[in-house]
Amino acid sequence: MTVNKLILGDNLEILKGMEAESVDLIYLDPPFFSNRNYEVIWGDAGEVRSFQDRWAGGIDHYIAWLKERVAEMHRILKPTGSMFLHCDWHANAYIRVDILDRIFGSGNFKNEIVWFYHRWTNVSKTFQKMHDTIFWYGKTQNAVTFNKNGYAPSSHQLKKFEKGWDQNVVYLKGKKIRQYIIYNREKFEKNCKNIDGEARLVYRETTELKVAPPDVLEYSVINSQADEFIGYPTQKPEDLLYKLIFTASNEGDIVLDPFMGGGTTIAVADRLNRQWIGIDQSAMAVKVTELRLQKQADLFSSPYTVQLHKYDYDTLRYKDAFQFEAWIVRQFGGTPNAKQRGDMGLDGKAADGAPIQVKRQDTIGRNVIDNFVAAVQRFDKTLLEKNIAAKKPIGYIIAFSFGKGAVEEAARLKNKEDRIIKLVTVEEIIPIATKPAIGVHINEMEKDTSGGTSAGNRKIELTAAGQSAAGIEFYSWDFAYDAEKGFKPSIIIDKEGKQIVSLKPGIHTIAVKVVDNNGLENMEIIKLKINGIVEEIK
Repeated sequence: MTVNKLILGDNLEILKGMEAESVDLIYLDPPFFSNRNYEVIWGDAGEVRSFQDRWAGGIDHYIAWLKERVAEMHRILKPTGSMFLHCDWHANAYIRVDILDRIFGSGNFKNEIVWFYHRWTNVSKTFQKMHDTIFWYGKTQNAVTFNKNGYAPSSHQLKKFEKGWDQNVVYLKGKKIRQYIIYNREKFEKNCKNIDGEARLVYRETTELKVAPPDVLEYSVINSQADEFIGYPTQKPEDLLYKLIFTASNEGDIVLDPFMGGGTTIAVADRLNRQWIGIDQSAMAVKVTELRLQKQADLFSSPYTVQLHKYDYDTLRYKDAFQFEAWIVRQFGGTPNAKQRGDMGLDGKAADGAPIQVKRQDTIGRNVIDNFVAAVQRFDKTLLEKNIAAKKPIGYIIAFSFGKGAVEEAARLKNKEDRIIKLVTVEEIIPIATKPAIGVHINEMEKDTSGGTSAGNRKIELTAAGQSAAGIEFYSWDFAYDAEKGFKPSIIIDKEGKQIVSLKPGIHTIAVKVVDNNGLENMEIIKLKINGIVEEIK
């Protein structure tokens, strides 16, 4: 099974195609049973269709809609695996009794976990609703991964680990003080010699903790001021997902999120060195998750693939040849060669065992057919004779297009020698579309007069304009673009395509991506020189 993969599509159909007992951990945060239009977050066709499907009826229809998906999730879980289902008060009782207890069995219930958060609302006659419910079930009762040390550093604490400490404001006997939770005393003492006299020092070695974490997890909701905010209204905290994934899986395990949304599960699983699969019916959800992965990528990040409904010709035609060969063979339903040398020019085997050759070219000529036939004859003579006798293809050639000579020679071989060479265009395997166009307008506004370190800066208004027959979904900006490091978005979601930035004197490279409703993208790079005036470098 291919892992580290983002998939655009209906999760029910995709789950049905996955191998049984192949996944270690599933976290799902399905749309809540709130019957509110705000559940349509991205607004693209796939998400709207999903919204309409689950609201075709009342609670019974909603439970039936979710139940058949959970049944497939249970099937693909390993015997040692488990699942977290995130819900709220609207339907949590129905979900536990009518779905989870029936599919997993009440004996495989592990925990009812409460995510507690502060979110004050204008209510006067009821208690404030300040929690969601997360049900944890195992595939079997005992064989479930459980890392007891639930107090391991959170994702944000890990970012501070190099400093050796994590500073939190706490209250002790009603007095506001600072508490330092220390993960590395040597680094703490080296970097923090002058500590506030009122600070309370707490030395916490994660390996010394023997107790399990509580079933109430308190993390703030993600608002527009949070560092991890991406503009997704129901975005879950990374620390919440960190706690769940760290506790119920190990490095190298496969984590699945079938309702990917803003991509928090995938981003955290990747950071924790888990393998992962993310599914969503919204093209925007897939692209936003991809951008989050790009933002946190480093030299140690694992490669991943993105499966869309349509693919851009230029990206496929000019990507790495070996990567393309393996990818298109898999899309064709075949198995790519593990080695890239000494393979007689053959790039894989089809589902029927016949060899495949991939040419990342247009207008393939007759010479390709001649060389392929010779390679097929050397590949497996028994299989060759069997396929000739059964009038089945002796091999497949995949290319972007075929010239007249190749088509005529394939016809001659079939009619005169009973040798069928199947010519397959890339577009017969996957749909190809044109990526969106993009242009950027630069408007110099004024000097930055806010003073301090901003003195001498220039305010610039950048306006991106994309065009696509499918419609433009959103823009994403990298204000410190480095071609070697790749696109690392400073702003992931910009629906308007307009940004105002303050740039200090010097050379600046800015990149902006546009994403259309098919999930296809294009990027424009702008170089600016700031030195009293704004000058675009061509």
